[in-house]
Formats: sequence, C-alpha cells, structure tokens
Amino acid sequence: MPIPDYQSLMLPVLDFTRNREEYAIAKLRKYLEFKLKLTGDELAQRIASDSQTVFASRVAWAVQYLKQAGLLEAVRRGVYKITNRGSELLGGNPNEITTKTLRRYPEFLEFLGKSAPSEDVPNSTDLVETLETKDTPEESLENSFKVLRDALAHDVLEAIKNGSPAAFEQIVVDLLLAMGYGGSVDDAGKVVGKSGDGGIDGIIKQDKLGLDAIYVQAKRWKDVVGSPEIMKFSGSLTKKHANRGVFITTSTFTKDASEFVEAMPQKIVLIDGKQLASLMVEHDVGVSPTKTYTLKRLDQDYFENL
Repeated sequence: MPIPDYQSLMLPVLDFTRNREEYAIAKLRKYLEFKLKLTGDELAQRIASDSQTVFASRVAWAVQYLKQAGLLEAVRRGVYKITNRGSELLGGNPNEITTKTLRRYPEFLEFLGKSAPSEDVPNSTDLVETLETKDTPEESLENSFKVLRDALAHDVLEAIKNGSPAAFEQIVVDLLLAMGYGGSVDDAGKVVGKSGDGGIDGIIKQDKLGLDAIYVQAKRWKDVVGSPEIMKFSGSLTKKHANRGVFITTSTFTKDASEFVEAMPQKIVLIDGKQLASLMVEHDVGVSPTKTYTLKRLDQDYFENL
C-alpha cells in the first residue's frame, strides 16, 4: 500500500503508546512498518533533496505534532510516552487524528505561531500553511521547488527554440562542458557544429585528456525525430569507427527511435527538448540562482557535548 500521509499516521502512533510505556521513535517506525505492511521499495523511498526516507520523515512529523499538542511527551532524546491528555483523546475512540483535531489544544496553536524547534525534524518558519495539506513541510517545499524548476525548464526550452542555429550549437558545447566532457571551451568549440560530416554535427572529448571522443548530432527541430534519423546517425558513427554518440533535439523522439537505439551496437544517448532544458537547469547553463534556502536540523551532538 502507498505510504500514508503524516496526519494518517498520528492515530496509529498514539494508539501504539496507549499502555503508557516509553517508546523510541525507531520502535514506533518498526511497529508502523509491520502494521501497514510496507514493502522494502516503499520504505526505501527518499525525499529528493534530503537523505531522509519519506516514511521516516512522515513518522517524525506525526510524532512532532502529537508532542506539540501535548498528547505525547519526550522523556529523553528520541523517546516518547503518551500523556494523560493523549489517553483522554484515545478514550473517545476517535476515527482519526488530524491537525484539525490538534488545534483544540492551546499549546499546538502556540507552536504554530512561534514555530518551536524540534529534536527529530527540521524547523519550519511557517507551519500554518501545511495544515490544509497532507504533505509534510519538507514535501511541500519539495513540491514547490519542482513546480518552479519545471517552469524554468519550460522557459529555457522556449529560449532555445527562439534562438539561432549557431546559438544552439554553443548551448550544446556549454552543456557538455558543464557536465564534465571536453577540455575547454576553445577545444570543444573548434569541432562542434563545424565538421559537417555525414550526420555528425560535432565531436567533443569524452574526458579532459581527449582519450576518447563522443560524436554529437544536434537538431533544433519542431518535428518529432524518428528512427530514420537515428539510423543515419548510427551509420555515420560506423564510418568513423565510433561507438559513442549523443543525439540532441529540441523536439521529441518517436517510440521507434527509442527502441532502435536499444538494439544498436553503439552506445547512443537520446536527449529530447525537455531533458535538454532540465540538464541545463541542473548544470547552471543559461540560468542563474536568485535565492538560496538552507534547510537545517538541530545538532544534538553539539548540545550533548557542551
């Protein structure tokens, strides 16, 4: 089953602690893994911008919110116990516990207002907005980042399409260099876009020493690229006794083209317009940062060693 959102985990977390024993958060996770029958693949899912797993993050936030509402108490680092208030809430046999449930407690409202620090999850400067969603604050941040990144990639691709063929050739050079190929801009610029040799638009060093070469074809097309164009490129590689090639287009590839590449003796990578723009954003080609946000966590080792 899919990993439940953090609000759906609140009731099972609190219910597991109803016997008033102390539980480490690791034991809470183990219990929930068993109860929810989560698979290894589900447990291995990670937040893209973090080393923490999605499941661990959601359990941590469920515990955090229960603690801030006074339903759980932290008896020591990473160890929790149900409170009298938590027992009273369970005594009413609730069908669920959500942030709406927690808002009846003044401590929780105060927590939202001043964003109290946590020992298990990162601080949040504005938790109020997360109440209307089932995403954790990290997931909300991640989703917002993805939306902005996708919008930027779209703008980058439009800029490429509106540019000149010569500009596209330079973009290909700059991107491959930013990805670690070639020696210098001068070395790469001498060959890319100037060979005009039977389907080969350029050649770039695979490494800075030039021990091997990658043959490049760059098509600033509006039409979909099909298998015939890939076949021509493959034939050109064969004439050059080359076994590596990159076919870059501002459009897309047909299914036949993708399948043809899989059956070819050479290693040919197909990069469509969407992937091209994403790679440019990833490697800071044609884009520049506007703001940088650093997500921090409490350093328990620092305080324990004081």
